[in-house]
Amino acid sequence: MPKPRRRAFSVMRKLLTCTICSMALVAVLSVPVQVFPSSRDVPIFSRSYKLPEQLGLKFQRPVTKQSLTQELSPLRWSKAPRLFHKLACGSQTSALDDLWTPPSSRNFFPCTKPSLNYSSPGKTRGFLLVHTNGGLNQMRAGICDMVAIARIINATLVIPDLDKHSFWNDSSNFSDIFDEDHFINALSNDVKVIKKLPKEFATIPRAVKHFRSWSGIDYYRDEIASMWKDHRVIRAAKSDSRLANNNLPADIQKLRCHACYEALRFSPKIEAMGKLLVDRMRSYGPYIALHLRYEKDMLSFSGCTHDLSPAEAEELKMIRENTSYWKVKNIDPKEQRAKGHCPLTPKEVGIFLNALGYPSNTPIYVAAGDIYGGESHMSDLQLRYPLLMRKETLASSKELEPFVHHASQMAALDYIVSVESDVFISSYSGNMARAVEGHRRFLGHRRTISPDRKSLVRLFDKLEKGTMQEGNNLASRIIELHKRRQGSARKRKGPISGTRGMDRFRSEESFYVNPLPDCLCQREQPNSQASSFIRR
Repeated sequence: MPKPRRRAFSVMRKLLTCTICSMALVAVLSVPVQVFPSSRDVPIFSRSYKLPEQLGLKFQRPVTKQSLTQELSPLRWSKAPRLFHKLACGSQTSALDDLWTPPSSRNFFPCTKPSLNYSSPGKTRGFLLVHTNGGLNQMRAGICDMVAIARIINATLVIPDLDKHSFWNDSSNFSDIFDEDHFINALSNDVKVIKKLPKEFATIPRAVKHFRSWSGIDYYRDEIASMWKDHRVIRAAKSDSRLANNNLPADIQKLRCHACYEALRFSPKIEAMGKLLVDRMRSYGPYIALHLRYEKDMLSFSGCTHDLSPAEAEELKMIRENTSYWKVKNIDPKEQRAKGHCPLTPKEVGIFLNALGYPSNTPIYVAAGDIYGGESHMSDLQLRYPLLMRKETLASSKELEPFVHHASQMAALDYIVSVESDVFISSYSGNMARAVEGHRRFLGHRRTISPDRKSLVRLFDKLEKGTMQEGNNLASRIIELHKRRQGSARKRKGPISGTRGMDRFRSEESFYVNPLPDCLCQREQPNSQASSFIRR
């Protein structure tokens, strides 16, 4: 072979070798580092309280010390839009994997074991009766607060009465929704819990008290505990938001988490049905649980009427005016939406998911009651994402018959499927969304995307006006807005600067939205064991 040809051949061979090596290196670096395994490998909801040993935390690499005031951006989320149908096969697979990979846990894991100074409950001073209020998740948080309050005032807690008169009008008792015996036994080292008030105390005078909202430990140790001088039975007339989010003793905070995530387990029949729904969603592959809060009660309460007909808007207004315990009657719908106070419409959710990069064949579980307007408002989302599932499509009417006339039990099924999902997204930050987010953070910071509704509305308005089109520009904007809204580990947010009084407490991030730092410990050494930190 002549020298010029040999030289050219040698050069081409070197170039080809370099190209192959570069491609291999890029492929290796493109593999996402998954801190936690897929939730499909995690035992279903009721068994997930033993997760610290099962999640493989000891194999985590130590993370660099960084500020915990904000979430970490996912490794490969960038401004570059990811429109998958335009990507090459290898890049498409890698980018799709990114959408399901859990965010950074920063080596935090659940730890609810109390301090060495923590003792078993002492001799009770009286009985605490509780009347819960609100929907399922509002009642759940209230029950857990009352467990902590019973500990503070040294009371025997009687199994709470559930709200049967709110909008949902559900006749379910505590044992219909929760595993009553497990609740009592799980709290035996913390608070004495009984099913009914003893007969000898059933007819004696009792103190009925509206506990002050967001109160600290001094309020309960001084003002409420002083009531034992005159009464043996105290009844809490309401349970929601009765305990402060912050500045409570560490053992009290851990007890709240122990009550919420370990003791307050759903009843066996609900858990069994929830597991069945999760398994059926899993058959379609990784799935999104979408809490679509586009229901009549939410729209009428919030005064949000965007994309509704005049007749629909008038119907919602009448509901709001005729609901006596909803205090705000006159609401400007446009102002509400501009402030981000409205749930995203189904159409807007479809645009949002597409911009994030989720392909049209993504399985989506719609965790919601009846969507207002039915198919007329769901058609656009259904067209973009045909694999929309609900309880009613995953299970037969016979399977759902025991639950269908009980709103709280149906909500419990949605809760289980949402907590176990690969990705959870809510169109509105209501009680359900906040409760699921907090539980997912406790169980290992599973991906939970929180839409920035105020910023999204501005983009959606541009789409409607025709000044922006769906595509790369919109996708880049939305991805950038949500890089740090993925559910990775960060400390709970305190009050908004400048707020005072009750507004200050209202502006704090709820304890049940984010249990860090109170109920999560950070692993410093990658080979340390978690089991010694976990409450049994």
